[in-house]
Amino acid sequence: MNMLHLATADDTDKLLPLIAAYHAFEEIECNDDARRDALRLLFSGEVQAAAWLIGPRRAPVGYIVVSFGFSIELGGRDAFIDEFFIRQSVRGRGMGSQALSLLVPMLREMGVRALNMEVDHENPRARKLYERAGFRARSKYFLMSRPL
Repeated sequence: MNMLHLATADDTDKLLPLIAAYHAFEEIECNDDARRDALRLLFSGEVQAAAWLIGPRRAPVGYIVVSFGFSIELGGRDAFIDEFFIRQSVRGRGMGSQALSLLVPMLREMGVRALNMEVDHENPRARKLYERAGFRARSKYFLMSRPL
């Protein structure tokens, strides 16, 4: 069974409760209208990003959203994991690791040279997962953001 499915606008109603659960878990302030608007933009083709459902397509247990960019330092096209969530009730079963192991070759085929992400300092379980998947902290740098 393929456990990673490229999401389309038709999957919005499957994604919204997963995204709301992730935002609640991470204490991200966002409402349903803003989430729906973000998905509408993601699926519009106006932005360089994609979402995948994790688990059975009819009843996914998670999702991952990746945005695409460019980095001279990293050798060309790069990608950033924007959100990655597995329902708490099924965590620890290897689904996150499996999703990443399926995603990486797909991104490589698309010409992506580096995959970036951020992880909460207070989430050692997630950090361990990402380290097992080959991610390393870039200790010389830290992510900075400016809302516009």
